[in-house]
This record gives sequence, structure tokens and C-alpha cells, in this order.
Amino acid sequence: MTRYHANLVGWGMSVPDNVLTNDDLAKMVDTSDEWIRSRSGIVERHIVQEGETTKTMSVDASKKALERAGLTAQDLDLILIATSSPDEFIPPVSSRIQHELGAQCGAMTLIVGCTGFLYALVTAEQFIATGAAKNVLVVGVETISRNLDWSDRTTCVLFGDGAGAVVLQATETPCGVQSHLLGSDGSGADHLMAPGVGARTVMTPGMIERGEHYLRMNGREVFKFATGKMVEALAQVMAEAEVGADDIDLFVPHQANRRIIEYAAAQAGFPMDKVYINLDRYGNTSAASVPLALNEALDRGLAGPGDTLALVAFGSGLTWGATIFELGSMQSEEKQSEKHRAALEHEAVAA
Repeated sequence: MTRYHANLVGWGMSVPDNVLTNDDLAKMVDTSDEWIRSRSGIVERHIVQEGETTKTMSVDASKKALERAGLTAQDLDLILIATSSPDEFIPPVSSRIQHELGAQCGAMTLIVGCTGFLYALVTAEQFIATGAAKNVLVVGVETISRNLDWSDRTTCVLFGDGAGAVVLQATETPCGVQSHLLGSDGSGADHLMAPGVGARTVMTPGMIERGEHYLRMNGREVFKFATGKMVEALAQVMAEAEVGADDIDLFVPHQANRRIIEYAAAQAGFPMDKVYINLDRYGNTSAASVPLALNEALDRGLAGPGDTLALVAFGSGLTWGATIFELGSMQSEEKQSEKHRAALEHEAVAA
């Protein structure tokens, strides 16, 4: 039986035009630019405005990824949307995105907090490996600002909105996920949650007055969890893939806190010039965090065909995930065919 691999052939991102700086926040809540920078590394974040939603950002990012891949939505066999802030819980936002794109394939939403994109990436690779899907769209997206208490400086200064998408295509050439680890420990679930959102309770005016629909976080506990799990997860996937720090061309971590990223990089043996950080410009975009950073790194030429990436994330649940991902040709069969036709036409004209 043929073993297929996941070639990353397209990528795209979308963030709101509206930028909220630390100085802007200092006018809204008891904080300052220095306080936010020193504790998180964040300088600004993008926040949705009226008309911008999880669906609209996902569609925008997906169209860019498909265009780069030289594919259309009709070429897709599966759509995976990782988000903890769907536009509604019923219907799944993945179906709205599938319809808006004009795709004719299955679509599902994965709710795994900030780790969602890695869960979706690994899931996509499994569908491709078995031959069940040839082209899979994976999107990490959040409109998290609409569930923030803008009077709570411990949370509202940290998060932002955005979407990052990738297209994976089956190939027989080895590449894609070389190893992975997906973890969950529900004993820490209360450390990062929106207690009033869901079917466990019926939302009442009293709950809204108490802000139980807003995101709440025990920052100290999440910080302790993150520093330990990022290092542990990295070590496991690197050992499984039989690679060392020198074999990794770029480390793309979840963008939650600069101190956490620097600690994990140091423990894994990665010099900071091998670590991609855009936390300062976007804040923590949860499930969109890793794909936004990956998109920028690819656009800037910091990673390319044949390079080996280390991706790691942690989030609510509490969950964590990591993968060693090898970039293949980064060109779809369709894109290669286009280039071949163009070359033949050029030769014909020259003759």
C-alpha cells in the first residue's frame, strides 16, 4: 500500500486592519506599554471590527492559500477549521466557510484552544497518509476579542484576532509530519476558560453582569504549565524524528509570551535566530498563532523546500502539541504543470 506524505503547497493569512496598541489599551484599563512589554513582549494586536468574523477571516486566508497552491476550492477533499471562537456553535463555522469558498467536500471544526492548529495539521496528515484525501485545507482562526473583558488587564492586553491557512497535498515524496505529539490534561481545565459559554448552563442576565461569558485565565498556572510542556513536547518529537537542534532550520512556537518562547528555545538548544517571533505585532491569537507565524516565515523566505521545522503549542484544556514538519517541494502538481506548460510555450516562441 502506498504511503502518502503531506506536502505544504499553499499558505495565506488574514488579520483585521484595526490595530490596538499598548498605548491605546492604557487609555482603557489600568496598564502601560512598559508593563505589557515587560511581561509578555506584546506591543500591538489586530482586533476585528463590525462585519469581520471568524468566517470572513478564514475565507480570506483560505483563498490566498489556494491561489498560491494553484488550486480551486473544488479541488479540496477536506476542510479542517481550528478555532475556539466560532461565529456560532450551531451550525459549525467550518460548514459556513466551506459554502463561502464554494468547496464540495467534508468540513469540520476542531475546538482545542491554542493547540488547535497543530491538532488539525496532524489530522490532515493522517487523512493524506491513508490516501483518504489528496488536498486538505487547514485553518487556524480566532475572533477572541469578542470574548474578552476589556476591564481585565490580565487578559485583554494579551490577545488578538486573525487567521492563518495552509493547503496540504498528497505526494509520494517523503516530507510533511515526521513525528508528532498531541496531549491533554483536563485536570487544569479551569485555568483557562469562559465559564458561562456552552450547554452546561443557561446564560442569565446575572451571569452576564458577572462577566461569566468572558475568558478567564490563571496566568501563573498557565505559565508554569506552558514552560514545562513546550520543552517536554519538543524533546519527544525531536527524539522520535531522530533530529537534533542543529537539524532544525526554524522553530515556530505558539506566540503567547516571549519569556516562554525564549525559555523553550534555550532548553531545546535553538539559537534565537532560528526562532520565529511575531508576538509583538499580533499578541496571542490562540489557534491562529502558529499558522500566522508560519505564513510570515514562509513569505520572508526564512524557510523553504527541504527545510525542517519544529512547531509547538499549548492552550486551554489544558492541551499541548508538537510536530517536526519537513517542507517538501512546496509546489502542487497543478502549479508544476503550469510552469511546465509555460516553459514549453516559451521554448516554442523562442524557436
